[in-house]
Amino acid sequence: MPYELPLPERVKEQGWKVKIRDKERLEPPHATILRRTQAWRWDLRTRRFMDRTPSPNEVPKEALDSVQAQHAELCRQWDAMYPENPVRAE
Repeated sequence: MPYELPLPERVKEQGWKVKIRDKERLEPPHATILRRTQAWRWDLRTRRFMDRTPSPNEVPKEALDSVQAQHAELCRQWDAMYPENPVRAE
């Protein structure tokens, strides 16, 4: 079951979501920032965007600030969903 990060109401009203999707156990640990049909993957290990397209510059500062402020919670959720691929790999 996917996890959805709580976001400020203003960000949610603009159509933004942040999720840890299910069925991504083989990928590097990441959260997906979503708006409509676009998706940006945020690497939980390096704290950087994983892809160049769509442009990371399209993600509003307030949404990215929420992801960074709640990094520990995102890591906990990823580790709970994918214990065989933890954020802090050994």
